[in-house]
Amino acid sequence: MARPKKYNIQLTDKELARLRSVIRKKDTSRTIRSFIQIISDLDEAHGKVLTHEQSAKSNGVCMATVTNTVAKYINGGIDAVTELKRNINSDNARRKIDGRAEAQLIELACGLVPEGHSRWTIRLLEKESKVILETPVGREAIRNALKKTNFDPTKTTTGASPQKKTRNS
Repeated sequence: MARPKKYNIQLTDKELARLRSVIRKKDTSRTIRSFIQIISDLDEAHGKVLTHEQSAKSNGVCMATVTNTVAKYINGGIDAVTELKRNINSDNARRKIDGRAEAQLIELACGLVPEGHSRWTIRLLEKESKVILETPVGREAIRNALKKTNFDPTKTTTGASPQKKTRNS
């Protein structure tokens, strides 16, 4: 015999409309979409109510996710379900460069090397970025931005060392 449900979810029409509007936005993450879908699946006030197992299977998540999402909704309401709380120590929370500055930095690194240099270095990019970017960024922020994009300023050959010969040559 199954245990009785601990929490009953009954959304108002206004809450349901808000959840549907969040789900339709392009920038809503997949995680938030699945949280919202779980809550709407278990809503007893509107339409057919699924069990926790059925909701987990239809949304492609585990039972713990369904249980945690329901508890999150009961304790914090719709705001707790529609927003992801990021850890302050995560890489995304600590980023110093936004997307626009990152694009400018990559454009600079892909451009021509200054006179007297054979290739871009992190220190050289730091010096040049102080001129281009509105906010100054350090070497580590530049390194992280370039690392994230798999950009290596030292990959191009400078002609200083001879190329390895292959067997076919």
